[in-house]
Amino acid sequence: MTYGSGPATVLAASGWPGALGHPFFQHALLAGTAIAAAAGLIGYFLVLRAQVFTGDALSHVAFTGALAALALGYDPRLGLFAATIAVALLLGGLGRRGKVDDVAIGGIFSWVLGLGVFFLTLYTTSRSAANGGAGVNVLFGSIFGMSSGQARLAALVAVGICAAVVVIARPLLFASVDEKVAAARGVPVRLLGFGFLLLVGACAAEATQAVGSLLLLGLLAAPAGAAQRLTDRPYRALALSAGLAVGEMWAGLGLSYAVPEVPPSFGILAAATAVYAATFVPVPRRRPAPVAA
Repeated sequence: MTYGSGPATVLAASGWPGALGHPFFQHALLAGTAIAAAAGLIGYFLVLRAQVFTGDALSHVAFTGALAALALGYDPRLGLFAATIAVALLLGGLGRRGKVDDVAIGGIFSWVLGLGVFFLTLYTTSRSAANGGAGVNVLFGSIFGMSSGQARLAALVAVGICAAVVVIARPLLFASVDEKVAAARGVPVRLLGFGFLLLVGACAAEATQAVGSLLLLGLLAAPAGAAQRLTDRPYRALALSAGLAVGEMWAGLGLSYAVPEVPPSFGILAAATAVYAATFVPVPRRRPAPVAA
């Protein structure tokens, strides 16, 4: 993840049809598409399992982890993945059967925020002269600043997350809907819970690169919430959540390209919010035709 100045001058000088001709936009589109698909799949199960608060907690963990790595002179991605995965598994261990308990989240939440403030102070007083905008980019993402190698790596990791979710989707759905019956049928509920939390941590680290830790929850929750309002069929909702997330990612990147003053993270979350809000608009139902006597 590269932390530096965005290509605003290039955007301002280019027309919308030429977006795909710019390497930075190609990199953002490649990484963003895969990250959004992973966030949509993970987000569906977060909403289904009533663990959205976990995503909120991990957004703060991502901020703390990235700043810790920066303060110590390491690649921020190392801090992102190490912190989010470790804390996700810790939360599962403190809960029941690998399912996170809100009390455990609340107990760790303030501690993580305190660490974040500490590492932010350490970074700004010792290393920020080399890259003063890094802290801001951790909060709001820097998807247009990804290099080719970073984009390919992010896409590969996100594709791996998607594949893992697809593999465990059926038993995880069973355990999410009726945990006791699933356990009685021999489903490894606790192991599935830990496996899912590991994927949540990895997805949180990935999504932070696109929308930042501050807006991470929106990418996880909004597409999944909209999908669950649009259909009550689980597999259709799972696919729809991923599809909506990808579409919103494309819309946000396109908006940010067309209007350089709009940060890509804002454009992505604005699209996600608009789609979710649209699901509350009442749709008039067609009255059934009268039956002839």
